[in-house]
Amino acid sequence: MNTKTILCGLALAALAVSCAREEGPVAPEERVPIKLSLDLNTKVTDTYFESGDAVGIYVVGYNGSNPGSLAASGNLYDNVKYSYTTSWTGEQVLYWPDKTTPADFYAYYPYGTPGSVTAYPFAVSSDQSTASAYKASDFVWGTAQGIAPTSSVVNIPTGHIMSNAVLFIKPGDGFTAESLASATVSVEIRNVMTNAYINLASGTVTPTGSASGVTPYNEGTRYRAVIVPQTVAAGSDLITVTVNGTAYTLKKGFTFVSGKQHTFTVTVNKTGSGINIGIGDWENDGTDNGGDAE
Repeated sequence: MNTKTILCGLALAALAVSCAREEGPVAPEERVPIKLSLDLNTKVTDTYFESGDAVGIYVVGYNGSNPGSLAASGNLYDNVKYSYTTSWTGEQVLYWPDKTTPADFYAYYPYGTPGSVTAYPFAVSSDQSTASAYKASDFVWGTAQGIAPTSSVVNIPTGHIMSNAVLFIKPGDGFTAESLASATVSVEIRNVMTNAYINLASGTVTPTGSASGVTPYNEGTRYRAVIVPQTVAAGSDLITVTVNGTAYTLKKGFTFVSGKQHTFTVTVNKTGSGINIGIGDWENDGTDNGGDAE
């Protein structure tokens, strides 16, 4: 090889290096972060989340156009904790896997450590007489399906999957509002299971365990309790109202429906044997749920 050929080769190599330096390195494809917002339709205590609340988020990727199945682990993202102050902040930044593959999102509240996503154990408190115990019995769930990668916020609509009982105590025959207000009154919802298994993929609730009673939270003008969705058999002791130490029980079957708020107007009437309790219409069903307690 002659000197001229060598010089030409060196010149071409130098030119290639120079061009590479001018163009710079090839940048990797920019990852698109996932922005989340929880569209809260419901919360037992309010219709909004409060500062300090935390939810768990699962993100399930697709295989091409085929959706994946929610699992306890091995999803695109597993049970990432998001905490709320004035907005939602995750413990880690989530990214879309690419710019075309969709994903399914699952959210639940309160945040926990599910060992199973198909049978996650949860219990409502049997004593909900305090605001904190009442709030802790709430369970909110939601999903957003088939969401394509986007730089916009992904809204996950959520809602109650437990049932809510609201009881109003009204004076009837032999009582005035003043006399009833001055009496010592307690209320218990009876023969209900307080334990459940929750399917985080579908939001379904399965009651489990033995039946017991739930003491509702007295808000002053009404009593409220979170109840596991279930059916109380006909003829069961459903509600007991105790007035000045004397208990009167309504025997009745009832179905507590997931996501529904059931309103009971309890009218207290003095009778020869004590008190007669009538239950008014269940909100939204148009059915007379009246009955007598003895």
